[in-house]
Amino acid sequence: MSDSTSAARPWVLAESRWEDVQERSYDLALLPWGATEPHNLHLPYGTDTLEAESVAVEAARLAWEAGGRPLVLPAVPFGVNSTQLGLGPTLHLSPSTQLQILFDLIRSVEAAGIERLVLCNGHGGNDFKPLIREAQGETDVFLCAFDWWRAVDARGFFDRPGDHAGELETSVVLALRPDLVAPRERWGTGDAQPFTVAAFNEGWAWTPRDWPSVTQDTGIGDPAAATAEKGDRFLTACCTRIAAFLVELGRTPPDALYEPFSDEPTTRGTS
Repeated sequence: MSDSTSAARPWVLAESRWEDVQERSYDLALLPWGATEPHNLHLPYGTDTLEAESVAVEAARLAWEAGGRPLVLPAVPFGVNSTQLGLGPTLHLSPSTQLQILFDLIRSVEAAGIERLVLCNGHGGNDFKPLIREAQGETDVFLCAFDWWRAVDARGFFDRPGDHAGELETSVVLALRPDLVAPRERWGTGDAQPFTVAAFNEGWAWTPRDWPSVTQDTGIGDPAAATAEKGDRFLTACCTRIAAFLVELGRTPPDALYEPFSDEPTTRGTS
């Protein structure tokens, strides 16, 4: 899809020229945020960023076709990876550093006259909720975030999706960049060691996983059943749903995000 002034994709900021953006208005800015970390023995360090950016760009394309006007910002390729440090050149940002980056990008978006900033997260170690809670009180720009792989239920597409470089992620990268995936005979099994403390395994208590203690090949989840076809179907479903969200959000004024109260206050009453 192209406009009359540029062969580039108008929903991608990195491909846009200044003279182009002067003629456009945008509903929202969409920021892909990934990570740089190992993904088993067969996927690249940039997997999370590749996925987040690809999903953001495709969802934005679909949104433009539906009349929306999201603008995809360049992806941030660094995430919270404190427990993967030492696994090769893993690159880590602390949450406090992420917050400062977010503040600066909010100011940039606000100066451009864009009223909404949406974070498309591609890394499980990124937790943007507390960052957005802190930043929202300091700006009139509407802030929200989503994990792209949660847009649809992965269990309808994969036998065992896995947590990290398993069937889901491997299928997605096979669909997006098969040239970056090692031959199958080199794939690790993604076996993961459980905690010795039951509450952590049960999920009602939490601590960050020490990656070298959990997995020998850096994967968590068996990639053996992965195929490009599964990845393509999953990506299509996710991007379609995300695009609909972007269009709806872009058409909803920030002060109209909640259903109005009825004219009469609700009371329990007495008998």
